[in-house]
Amino acid sequence: MKLFKSRKTYYLYNPNTLSYERVYPSAKDRFFGVLRHLSIGIVIGVGIFFIFSRTFDSPVESLLKKENKLLQTQYEVLSLRLNNALEVLDDIQQRDENLYRAIFQAESIPESVRKSGFGGTNRYEHLMNLSNPELVVSTTRKMDMLSKQLYVQSNSLEELITLGKNQEERSKCIPAIQPIANKDLKRTASGYGVRIDPIYRTPRFHSGMDFSAKVGTEVYATGDGVVTFAAWKQGYGNCLMINHGHGFQTLYGHMSKFRARVGQKVKRGEVIGEVGNTGKSTGPHLHYEVIVRGKHDNPSKYYYMDLTPEEYDRMIQIAENHGQVMD
Repeated sequence: MKLFKSRKTYYLYNPNTLSYERVYPSAKDRFFGVLRHLSIGIVIGVGIFFIFSRTFDSPVESLLKKENKLLQTQYEVLSLRLNNALEVLDDIQQRDENLYRAIFQAESIPESVRKSGFGGTNRYEHLMNLSNPELVVSTTRKMDMLSKQLYVQSNSLEELITLGKNQEERSKCIPAIQPIANKDLKRTASGYGVRIDPIYRTPRFHSGMDFSAKVGTEVYATGDGVVTFAAWKQGYGNCLMINHGHGFQTLYGHMSKFRARVGQKVKRGEVIGEVGNTGKSTGPHLHYEVIVRGKHDNPSKYYYMDLTPEEYDRMIQIAENHGQVMD
């Protein structure tokens, strides 16, 4: 028998009748037919889905990829800005170390302290599972470095501000002008060092500077401070002393009159008395001393607010040429 198929109708050739007879498929044949078509459909469907999923993104995947790309761009921009911030901070640190701390005589901050980071090798381990972990870890590490270095620099600036305030106060207390008006330097009588005693005519150490002037010439406080003594003192006659703080004291001898009293706060340039001829003195003049931490120092070292470099050199020459003092 021969099977003949016409579209979806099956015919079987019957040799006995010499004709084709229509055949109706059994339930089993129909089941396997349906199953065969269904399997083919499933295979085709899976294949199409696989190809589509590999070629095209779902709306959610597409949105996530866009967000991921945006985040990566933002991280790259942030990393660039952090690099610029670290460069600016490095410049500030250099000026802080080599200029500001030198001006205020502050201790140097070790490089290991300025550039120190955060310890722990596992600090960024939790970031390694993220997309593009190298960029994320690098950026996070830079942020940590910047944070730590800014903290150190902030403390440094606070220290310098405090030192600056103290320095400003200290600068006001330094005896930085001459004790009488002497711009032309004609009143410089004798300087600091070994000189000839005017009474005994023998060499002795002169612990201050003498300024010749008429009786009644105004005497000025050479720095801010508090008057600690204003009375007669052996050898100095009428003597006034000022404590300027920070280890500085000044003494004014042979005065004719006091114009400041003990305990009074005085400012640099304020009149504190008048030139006289009291005590061991050979003529009207002011004897002036600078005492630093209990030891006498050369007063001429401190006239930087009163004289130009040329005037200072001239005053030193005048003082050195006068071998005899007036007290």
